[in-house]
Amino acid sequence: MASSLTCAGIVWAFLSFLCAATSCVGFFMPYWLLGSQLEKSVSFGTFRRCSYPVRDESRQMTVMVEQCGRYASFQAIPSAEWRICTVVTGLGCGLLLLVALTALMGCCVSELISRTVGRVAGGIQFLGGKCSFGEGMGMSRLSVWRLS
Repeated sequence: MASSLTCAGIVWAFLSFLCAATSCVGFFMPYWLLGSQLEKSVSFGTFRRCSYPVRDESRQMTVMVEQCGRYASFQAIPSAEWRICTVVTGLGCGLLLLVALTALMGCCVSELISRTVGRVAGGIQFLGGKCSFGEGMGMSRLSVWRLS
């Protein structure tokens, strides 16, 4: 199998894939914020939540649904900041995956990754990392709601 990457490029491709996979798993997991509400442990991420309160109209009280799930719609995400975070982080994860999969294909296909393509991929990867992790974009500190 011919490769268009040097040894350093092959290491970059595999590390890029590991980073992209880790970012995507973290994005999809609902454990960004942990707390308790109504004596139940709760957690949520940008678009998923676990153990959330629901109004039971038949009993006229609030009950805890003890399962994980997505919000019913994009507008059901609690705040505009979390909706923006969902879009930006999802975009970053997508860019990281695009670069990582292209780099992995470069391990198997000759003449796929040139010096220019490598530089552009590095720039896209940098942008994807900034979107996914937020450091340096003024997003290093989030306002955390008290859940109890």
